[in-house]
Amino acid sequence: MAWTTVATTAEVREGTAHVVEAGGHRIALCNTGEGVYAIADLCSHDDGPLDQGRLNGSQIECPRHGARFDVTTGKALCLPAVRPVKTYATRIDGDSIAVDVT
Repeated sequence: MAWTTVATTAEVREGTAHVVEAGGHRIALCNTGEGVYAIADLCSHDDGPLDQGRLNGSQIECPRHGARFDVTTGKALCLPAVRPVKTYATRIDGDSIAVDVT
């Protein structure tokens, strides 16, 4: 695993998505209140930025066409998206958030 520290817990408030760059990837850190999850910041339907959408629990909605994804699994939950988005393993150590970009 290639863990990269990308943010602090203070930067990713509950109910929000926060974009970081790691290993050449644009990643949205999503704080569901149950944990911090990392997904590709790229809608699988039209490549739009997911971080600009609304995070509701473990679901994030693409602001362009309303596709929703489960941030814990990457699974597409409704049309127009049918393909999942990439997920990245996360870990929190103290107040640091790291992602595995391999």
